[in-house]
Order: sequence, then C-alpha cells, then structure tokens
Amino acid sequence: MTTSAPSRTQPSTTSKVGEKRVTATLSTQRRKERLLATVFLAPTVIGIFVFTVVPIVGSFLLAFFRWDIISSPRFVGLDNFTSLGTDRTLRVAFANTIAFVVVAVLLQLAVALALAVLVQGHLPTWLRSILRSVFFFPLILSAASVSIIMSYLFNQDFGLVNQVLTGVGLPDVPWLTSGPGAQLLVVLVYVWQNFGFSFLLFVGGLASIPRDVYEAAAIDGASGWRQFRQITFPLLSPTTLVASVMAVISALQIFDQPYVLTRGGPGDSTRTVVMVIYENAFQQLQFGRASAIGIVLTVFIMLATALQFRLSRRFIHYS
Repeated sequence: MTTSAPSRTQPSTTSKVGEKRVTATLSTQRRKERLLATVFLAPTVIGIFVFTVVPIVGSFLLAFFRWDIISSPRFVGLDNFTSLGTDRTLRVAFANTIAFVVVAVLLQLAVALALAVLVQGHLPTWLRSILRSVFFFPLILSAASVSIIMSYLFNQDFGLVNQVLTGVGLPDVPWLTSGPGAQLLVVLVYVWQNFGFSFLLFVGGLASIPRDVYEAAAIDGASGWRQFRQITFPLLSPTTLVASVMAVISALQIFDQPYVLTRGGPGDSTRTVVMVIYENAFQQLQFGRASAIGIVLTVFIMLATALQFRLSRRFIHYS
C-alpha cells in the first residue's frame, strides 16, 4: 500500500509579492517622514548652533586671548582671569548685583504671589482675565523704552513723581542723583516690569491646588491667613522654586534698567556685572577680558542655581 507524503503549505508567490510591496511602501513612507522632520528641524538646529553653540565656544576660547579687533589676537593664558581679582570696579559691580538680586527677587516674588492670590480669589471671571492681562503687560514692553519713560517720571526737577510728593507736603527725592535713590529706582523699575512672569507661574500653581482642601480647612475653622500659611504656601513651594530660580537668573543679568536710568551711577552705586562686560568689550575693546568676566558670571549663575535646588530639598512639598 502506497502512502503519500504529507503536503506542506507554502506561501504563494502572490502573497510574497504583496508583502514586499507593503514593506517597500512603509520604507518609503518612513523616509518621507524623516525627510519632512529634518526639513522642519533644520532651521531650529542651525539657529541654535550658529547663534548659541558657536558664540559660547568662541567666548570661552576668546577668554584666553587679548584682542581689540584692530590687532591680531594674542594668547595670554589665564591672565584675563587672574587680573579680575584686582579690579575694584568689578568687585563693586558684583556686590551691587548680589544686593540687587536679593532685594529685587524677594520683592518680585512677594508682589507676584500677593497679586496671584488676589486674582485667584473670589472675583468674577471677566475681572480675573482683565487683571491677568494688566499684570502681565509690562513684561512685553521694551526695557529700554520703559526705563526712558521712568527717567522722566522720576526726574528730580520736573518729574511727575516729585511733583506729587511736593504737592502733598513731602520733600522731593533725588532719585537719579543719589546712590540710595538710584538703587531704589532701579529695583522698582525692574520689579514692576518683570513680576508678571512670576505672577503667571503663581496663578498656574494656585489653580492646581484642589479646592476641597480649602473647604475642609474652612470647616475646621481655619482662617484665611492660616489657610495660606499651612495650605497655600506649602503646596505652592514647587512653583515658588521655579519662580525663584528664573527670577535669580534673570536678575543676575540685569543691564537695561541701570544702563538707561543711571549709566551705573552716581559713582558705581548701580553698576552691574553685565554693564562691566559691556564696557570692557565695546568701550575699552578688551574682548578677552569681557569674555573672562562673562565666564565668571556664568559659573556664578550655575552655582547660585545649584544652591537653590540644594536648599529646596528641605522646603519643597510635592502634593
């Protein structure tokens, strides 16, 4: 008796051709997607490389040279860095900048938080929208134009502010011609123009806090101040960290307001580190020295940011 071998099922030629076509179609589609992604990403990548990476690398290398644009760069090693320790103007500028950061950041965060709590309170929705726009509006203005307007408003001789002060029987204040007055004016102008960003961060943070927490606290008899101290502020601590880090980084790079308002004066009372960088680079044509100061400021900003994150481990409460 003859037994036939079991038949094996093999894919047909048609199915193989169909699979190859599907594979080729998918491969072509993937190539088109990669090409499209490359086309869209190329301008951003090129822009970051040309306007960020290249200047950073160039500034770092330039810090080891002495160059005034006119003559050829001359390698001086660490001379640009070692000479910074004997620069009195730079020391004063660093002291001014640090003092400014402490005062301006604390005031900026306090104003932003207070206004955010006010806006997120029991106000009509339309009024909340208007107040958010009003408080954020100064941030989109040019710092130079705002500083020019403020210099006229706070002018000691014909400024509107001093006219109001004398009108109510108070003495006029030498805002631009005395050290304390100029320092106070720079802080006020900077805070007025920059608190809007921190304000928006706090508004978003307050909106993320569950309302039932406040309802439970109200049932337990907690007052408004106690709710803020034991609920709002702890749950808002991550937002406060972000706002403080951004505010410190921005304040350490202040330039526009003191330069337009006082040119760093009277004396060196409002001179900042970025102003010293500008003066060394574009007035004294010491580009290597200016790059060295910029690197020192960058390292200082990184250390300040790291310190903030380090200290925040004790005070940040994540819900």
